[in-house]
Amino acid sequence: MLPVIYHSIYSDFPLPDGHRYPLQKYQLLKTYIEQQPWPVQSFEPEILNSDTLKAIHDAGYVDALITGSLPLVKMRRIGFPWSHALIQRSLTSLGGTTLTVDKAIEQGVAIHLTGGYHHAHHDFGSGFCLFNDLILAANHALSSPTIEKVLIVDCDVHHGDGTATLAQHRSDIVTLSVHCDKNFPSRKPESDIDLPMPIGTDSESYLREFIPCLTLALALHQPDMVIYDAGVDIHTDDELGYMSVCQAGIAKRDSAVFAACKAHQIPVAAVIGGGYRTDQTALVPLHAELIRAALKTYFSNLETHYPNIES
Repeated sequence: MLPVIYHSIYSDFPLPDGHRYPLQKYQLLKTYIEQQPWPVQSFEPEILNSDTLKAIHDAGYVDALITGSLPLVKMRRIGFPWSHALIQRSLTSLGGTTLTVDKAIEQGVAIHLTGGYHHAHHDFGSGFCLFNDLILAANHALSSPTIEKVLIVDCDVHHGDGTATLAQHRSDIVTLSVHCDKNFPSRKPESDIDLPMPIGTDSESYLREFIPCLTLALALHQPDMVIYDAGVDIHTDDELGYMSVCQAGIAKRDSAVFAACKAHQIPVAAVIGGGYRTDQTALVPLHAELIRAALKTYFSNLETHYPNIES
């Protein structure tokens, strides 16, 4: 069974009318998965102890955000109005990403139905990201006796700036960011490996650049674990992406990551990452490609037992 991590709180905190954040897509995706006859097992995370965050984030920033005393200008940079529900949701999702790591180490692969908060820096948040779950997950993975180096493969359309700065002086966390070069954020600090792509990049061009880059990263750094941010905001219809990758291209990208990790016997913890559409139902089939890719890669003869896996 494929481990899938989810909590109903992911789609349950107050936002102003017309807010750009696609809050309902998590519940919509979970409902879609439940409607499929797929071999998945759902796990519900526990809320993360906020003190754990102080290993990667400034303690003053953590405390101010948790208590609601962070200055308004800094909350505006994050992009959410402060609420107790927002903090509970954030800490639960962080617990979900660390649980995804645990399940991936146990079973080889696991998927979190949220996550990818790569714009959170040491002492400030940005771009809908309060705390950086990718670095937190890598730190958590490194506490395992079998993990000495983690590769973060970030395929969200936006550069993983917070992840880059938080891992800047660490040799045990390697960062790979594949992103649109003319998109948020305007300042893009260096990752260990950056693969910027121009506005309008199509599926063929994207895969031609990305797959060899991934292969090189795995060979060069030989990680013991991969944390994969599978953002679908590279899709041609995404409202914040500016790229032109089709759904089939997203499916091939996800399959390439899982196939490479399986070939090297590297456990992979995946988060669904970004995707922005006014009609949030349009995001569900795109994010579902991550589940399909994992099932097809790690479960033999799947098409025989689950013929709609290709649909």
